[in-house]
Amino acid sequence: MRRSSSIPSPSQMSRRLFLTAAGAVSLGAALSACSGDSGSSSAAAKPVGQADIDKAMKTPTQLTFWTWVPNIAKEIALFEKKYPAIKVKVVNAGQGTPQYTKLRTALKAGSGAPDMVQIEYQAIPTFTITDSLLDLRPYGASALKGRFVDWTWGQVSGSDGEVWAIPQDTGPMGMLYRQDIFDKHGIDVPKTWDEFAEAARKLHKADPDVYLTNLAANQVAAWHGLLWQAGAKPYVTSGKSDITISVDDAASKKLGEYWGGLAKEGVIGVEPDFTDSWYTALNKGKYATWITAAWGPVFLSGSAKATAGKWRAAPLPQWDASKPSSGNWGGSTTAVIRSTKNPIAAAMFAQFLNSDPASAKMFATEQFFFPATKALLTDTSFVSDASAFYGGQKVNQVFADIGETVNSSFQWPPFLDQAATDWTETVGTSLADKSDTVAALGTWQQRLTTYAEKQGFTVRT
Repeated sequence: MRRSSSIPSPSQMSRRLFLTAAGAVSLGAALSACSGDSGSSSAAAKPVGQADIDKAMKTPTQLTFWTWVPNIAKEIALFEKKYPAIKVKVVNAGQGTPQYTKLRTALKAGSGAPDMVQIEYQAIPTFTITDSLLDLRPYGASALKGRFVDWTWGQVSGSDGEVWAIPQDTGPMGMLYRQDIFDKHGIDVPKTWDEFAEAARKLHKADPDVYLTNLAANQVAAWHGLLWQAGAKPYVTSGKSDITISVDDAASKKLGEYWGGLAKEGVIGVEPDFTDSWYTALNKGKYATWITAAWGPVFLSGSAKATAGKWRAAPLPQWDASKPSSGNWGGSTTAVIRSTKNPIAAAMFAQFLNSDPASAKMFATEQFFFPATKALLTDTSFVSDASAFYGGQKVNQVFADIGETVNSSFQWPPFLDQAATDWTETVGTSLADKSDTVAALGTWQQRLTTYAEKQGFTVRT
């Protein structure tokens, strides 16, 4: 797996991939305003004729695209070459959370919003609940469904079939592990979470300075990914104002008992990740595994250079080995802001950028994003890439296979910022303090329920 200067720095990468709090935003007014607009999606879904598309794409137009993707000018150049009349102005308004905050401000002000925007999967509901995104069905987006990994299309689709964005990259979760540490202590790659727990105890007993893994107490993204793998459905929305919140159901409590128990035993680490001390720990062999996502291999190869050749990749341990499953952590899309004055050109840009074979491959080879298109995930030149950092293992193939096991039904809440804040202050704190994680899940449930009700949602449990 190659690395180039186009890869963001560790701090940039962490900001892009974190599910961090984006700042509380009142949704009460938005819910009231949206409640009478239930027909907007179906009305917007009237197909745009090809003649209108051809005319728009030949009309001199400037589009503004907010994105934090480094060196994206090369991909945009492909679009502008195909459509010379359309020029795209790139603006980096921040990565993830800072961009979303600025976008909310512009939308509220009624001016300053871009035509297109980079948006992570988990943030989409936050903007669809306020009718801020354009349904891309009228512009032919539905025809692209078969090109993308099934679960990614589920992430960008609405309950009535709307297409809110076009997938760009993904983060199916797997496990990176130190082959040398495993060999030294006679540890086999865990196939189940029970085997993982036993290995954690065995390793730490043999060497108290080494832990099998670190479950960061500040990392709500990883927790959501593990919930996803376990088959949990913490958030299920229905319409504009109904939501079922189940962050302390049986699947969640299973996670709480498991990880909270290992933390109490002191056989795993719980330090914050993407910090100087965490990078040092990885380089010095304090942690024998990293529970991460498909973007992790490239990230690690640049952040733990002292350990080159010692790492390998494997699927996550399973709760039921007969039914392989994984979750997702990270990845983003391109969406069109509903207020754009150039909906046809903007919609065509979003589709081209992520579905054009040359553009999609460029993201994989220039920015080293993990692909969302089926074509790239079966492309021999991609999946056969043997990484020296991983002992010559075909790591891309490992994660391509993992991606096929990601459940397509997982949903996000329209107030992810609050969910992240509350998790950090309850579940995350319980891991750090080695207190009762299951009880903390109950507190998280209560806090989220109270918040959602105050925002005008009808909450079911």
